Amino acid sequence: MSSITLKDVPEELLTRLRKAAARDRRSLNQEALILIEGGLAAHETAEERAQRQLTAWRSLAGSWASNEAFEDEVAALYAARTAGREVSL
Repeated sequence: MSSITLKDVPEELLTRLRKAAARDRRSLNQEALILIEGGLAAHETAEERAQRQLTAWRSLAGSWASNEAFEDEVAALYAARTAGREVSL
């Protein structure tokens, strides 16, 4: 995997990044990557976004391995679900 070095990062920006990383329980590097990814995603076109999603789906296709019948798998998934938390609408 490639890496980059950021130079001349303003102290205030670095402080904000450190606070965000601590708040989100991430390393400084992880937080920076997530913020960069989010910033780039905000600038991508609908076509680019659709292509990225399609690529992600294709990478998952065929990765589920099971000896159970489809209907049995679905039933097991539903049986394992929890009620979750109550939500007031």
